[in-house]
Amino acid sequence: MAEPIEPGTLRARLFIKGKVQGVGYRAFAARVASQRGLFGGVRNLDDGRVELEVEGPEGQILMLIEDVKTGPPASRVTSVEVEWSPATGRFSSFQVWY
Repeated sequence: MAEPIEPGTLRARLFIKGKVQGVGYRAFAARVASQRGLFGGVRNLDDGRVELEVEGPEGQILMLIEDVKTGPPASRVTSVEVEWSPATGRFSSFQVWY
């Protein structure tokens, strides 16, 4: 069951373009998001992008956005699109979705 939503908690949906599939990007994103205490998940999209759905404190999400712009060593990120919305509280951890 998800935790109650804390004040200042937001939701962000990120779409990452570039060389981001087949390079350990999802594992990297999940590790960094978990280290930042964020909740949600990451998945590959059929069009070659990676999508992250993440909830947590705005400051931690902003730091995660900077992290994913770099990515793991074998990746090459060309753009990160971010859509902000209110947190839903539906996540209880951060996972790689298949």
